[in-house]
Amino acid sequence: MSKIKVFLTDDHTLFRQGVRGLLNAETDMEVVGESGNASDAVTQAQQSRPDVVLMDIGMAGMSSFEATRLIRKERPDTKVVFLSMYDDEDYLAECVDMGASGYILKESPAEQLVTAIREVHKGGSYLSPRLLTRLVDDFRTQGRGPARQPRFGTLTKREREILKMLAEGKSVKEIAGSFELSVKTVEAHKFNLMRKLDIHNKAQLVQYAIQKKIIRLQETAFG
Repeated sequence: MSKIKVFLTDDHTLFRQGVRGLLNAETDMEVVGESGNASDAVTQAQQSRPDVVLMDIGMAGMSSFEATRLIRKERPDTKVVFLSMYDDEDYLAECVDMGASGYILKESPAEQLVTAIREVHKGGSYLSPRLLTRLVDDFRTQGRGPARQPRFGTLTKREREILKMLAEGKSVKEIAGSFELSVKTVEAHKFNLMRKLDIHNKAQLVQYAIQKKIIRLQETAFG
């Protein structure tokens, strides 16, 4: 019986080593490669041709969402399972939009990860039970109480890029120069993204970017 070929992507070496040891101990699985960032994962996945890619959700450089989209575009048969510390519905929605088949919380027991890999390899999908319970609870209470904030996935690619740069402390003029756009165009993008996210000032924008792991805390700048 052929083994399930798994590729690991996570920016923590010790975590990768632990998962690799866990999966290689399974008789029906083998780890065929690993990377510490999303960009390398895209390149190496084309070479190693894995059945399942485990993708950390919060890494520097290319976003995990974009990497997933590219991997799925090049190899539609490859399944992607996201690994995350956050039971965030916006993240989950974005993962699904990019073609992921699973979402596992890093606090999950090892057997859940193994089960998830087998399930998505068979063509199914898998969510960590805690996240699934939360989604069911939210569905039951839908329509009661205030509406949920629009999710990050409602932004266009350009709006996401500008959101990141604004949160990093770049001025509208600097952003316009980076993208060879007019200041008015960047101002329009800024207005639209803040309207979509119901954000009204710079502090809220930075807080949102940190919360959603668009930027890391040490990357923020004010001025």
